[in-house]
Parts: sequence; C-alpha cells; structure tokens
Amino acid sequence: MAAVNLNTVRATIEARLATELALSPVLPVVFHNQPYVPTPNSSWVQCLVSFGANEYLTLGGTTGSSNSIIGVVAINIFTPLGVGPGANLTIGKRIRDLYNRVIVSGVHFDPPIGPEVVAAPAPEGFFQTQVRLTFETFEDL
Repeated sequence: MAAVNLNTVRATIEARLATELALSPVLPVVFHNQPYVPTPNSSWVQCLVSFGANEYLTLGGTTGSSNSIIGVVAINIFTPLGVGPGANLTIGKRIRDLYNRVIVSGVHFDPPIGPEVVAAPAPEGFFQTQVRLTFETFEDL
C-alpha cells in the first residue's frame, strides 16, 4: 500500500462537514486558506485541519512498516452576538454527533471536546465556540 495522501484525509474530513451543513438548517462552512466575509448577525462554521504527531507502529525498513498519522480538527462555530448560546450549542451538538468516535474512509475520530466558548472571538461581532477533535489514520509502507 502506498503512503497516505494527506489531501485525501483532509478532503474526507471536510466533505463530511460540508455535506452535513448543506442540510437544513444550511450553514456556510469555510476551510483553511479560503477568503470569507461573514454577513453580520449570521451563523457560520470554520473548519481547520492540521496534521501533527506521527509515530512508527511497526519497524520493517521500507516495506512491511506501519505509521500512525495523528491530526487535529478545530471547528469554530459563529452565531449572532447578544442572543445567548442556544443556537451555537445546537450547531456544536450537530458537529459533535457527526464525528464522535466514527471511522470514515480509514480516518478514526476520537470523542470531540467542546463546544468551548472562545473568550475573544475572531472575527469580532460574533459569539464563538470551538469543537476540537483528534483523528488518526494509518499508512503502510
């Protein structure tokens, strides 16, 4: 088997979220390196996928070896400011349920953390929480 294509892993994660948020109630979703100017008093989601620690699972030289590739998904949820956390937490639960301890196309998701309130929202003018989760995939060399 070939090494894992990181863009395929990223696309798997992002497609799952985009498909869910295209369902009613529909929410805009923004990914890394995409320009976006949010509409004031709207709700929207930002998804950031990062790859982190990798480790050997088995040693076998250039063949017969396995690696674990671990990453983090940070999903920022933005809702209108000044109307309470209800809508934001509802979106957070929707996202938690989407990834909570499932395996999709060889990507293993751990239990999510959050939604946790972000004290200094960026951009300003929104109520922001964040759902984070780690994932793991495996490559055989």
